[in-house]
Amino acid sequence: MIENPSADETPSPHPRRVFVLGATGSIGRATVRALVARGHEVVCLVRSRAGPGGALQPDDMARLLPGANLRFGDVTDAASLSIDGFRGERFDALVSCLASRTGAARDAWAIDYGAHALALAAAQKAGVGQMVLLSAICVQKPRLAFQHAKLAFERELVASGLTYSIVRPTAYFKSLSGQVERVRRGKPFLVFGDGRLTACKPISDTDLGRYLAECLDDEARWNRILPVGGPGEAITPRQQGEILFALLGRAPRFRSVPLALLSAVRRVLAGLGHFSPALAAKAELAGIGHYYASESMLVWDDRAGRYDAEATPSAGTQTLADHYARLLAGTVGDERGDHAVFRTASPDRRGST
Repeated sequence: MIENPSADETPSPHPRRVFVLGATGSIGRATVRALVARGHEVVCLVRSRAGPGGALQPDDMARLLPGANLRFGDVTDAASLSIDGFRGERFDALVSCLASRTGAARDAWAIDYGAHALALAAAQKAGVGQMVLLSAICVQKPRLAFQHAKLAFERELVASGLTYSIVRPTAYFKSLSGQVERVRRGKPFLVFGDGRLTACKPISDTDLGRYLAECLDDEARWNRILPVGGPGEAITPRQQGEILFALLGRAPRFRSVPLALLSAVRRVLAGLGHFSPALAAKAELAGIGHYYASESMLVWDDRAGRYDAEATPSAGTQTLADHYARLLAGTVGDERGDHAVFRTASPDRRGST
């Protein structure tokens, strides 16, 4: 079941013509629904086969994005963006929920930076004066290729002269749902270390989609970088497990995965990667996993040298406990795709799309 926020939406006082990238992902779909519900005219540039493994065909996308006008093209090709996407027409705003699928260097620079740079240039030619960009809170402490790629485009957008809103969400519900079925089957909840190494304020797709859509009208969010999490206190992985066990009516059971083990795996793969591109790619993904196992998805206080939950803004109404309850009841589906803290035991690369 897809949650529909339209009944709760306030119509925009200034309906716009909005061009959307990244519309077929779960957050992109939520954003499109919020934009349409607020009365905007929404045009989405999508691939002819989208989703993980190209599973979504045009009819599927039309069903998932009601009220939006779909155009088919390639976001990594300047000509396609112009001819298939903007088509020489005028638009008021560009909203992007586009993100690289794996976070690996080649993918990140092609999508998180390259595709966005091309889209920005095409948008300016189409008269666009405003852009809302979905980024990631983890770019505060950049160590990974996709973080540097995202930051490179953030800088380009800020310098462009467009009115911008750069939204840096914390963790997504889907990223923290990888162990629901595992625990339902009676297995322990896996944590790195004692499960208290990191914390986050997870936000739902619906709440984030609404937040992104509201950026078009809320002048307080213009020309700002906007970290945002969901409602409530920051929670650790251990607390996530406790929530899940409580919903199942069971005593909590945890199994610790040493963080040093992940570091060792990364080093071994990096060494072997000199001889095998496939292993080099796995080493890169292990590095991404290590980052998310050791860094909180909260606002970083550089002066204090720590993450600050109190300084991390909250938005929306839906909690992770609500989401777990709906998953267990079967009233929502698991749309993790490439976003899972533990598919077996690997953290999500973004905490962030």
